[in-house]
Amino acid sequence: MNSQQLLYLALAIGACAVVYMTVRDLFKKKKEAPAEDKPSPVNQAVLPLQLQAYERLALYVDRITPQSLIGRIYQPGISAVDMQISMVQSIKTEYEHNITQQIYVSTMTWEAVKTLKEQTISVINQVAIQLPPDAPALELNRQLLEVFMQAGESPAELTAQIINSEAKKLMR
Repeated sequence: MNSQQLLYLALAIGACAVVYMTVRDLFKKKKEAPAEDKPSPVNQAVLPLQLQAYERLALYVDRITPQSLIGRIYQPGISAVDMQISMVQSIKTEYEHNITQQIYVSTMTWEAVKTLKEQTISVINQVAIQLPPDAPALELNRQLLEVFMQAGESPAELTAQIINSEAKKLMR
């Protein structure tokens, strides 16, 4: 394994570790939280809005995975810098579009989504900065996919699990 692959593996492991620690801390805080943070009986008028919020966040999490971003954004001939800018802008735009969903979901879920957004942008930027200025987007895409494949369970998968778990609690 060359030094570049080791760097990418370290970046991916670091991103997963940060998401894991954030989720672990959120679970710990939730267990220690006062009764006011515990779910109360849900008003039947609010339940559909809450479920819709979890659905939208699940979609957002799927749409900001590198695989999804590459599939939507990549065009032959664009540079890695243009691809990086487009990916980051897409993540931020969709986040802003979904920011109001935080009022309908648990604090833990919203923090996991925010952390995933920040970590995904960070990894994209870290991989892009390692490339030469004239690198093609295809090279950025390839290296991003390698980083996330080497990481094992992705931060997006962990976040999706949190979203699914919280949504299922509402449906009980």
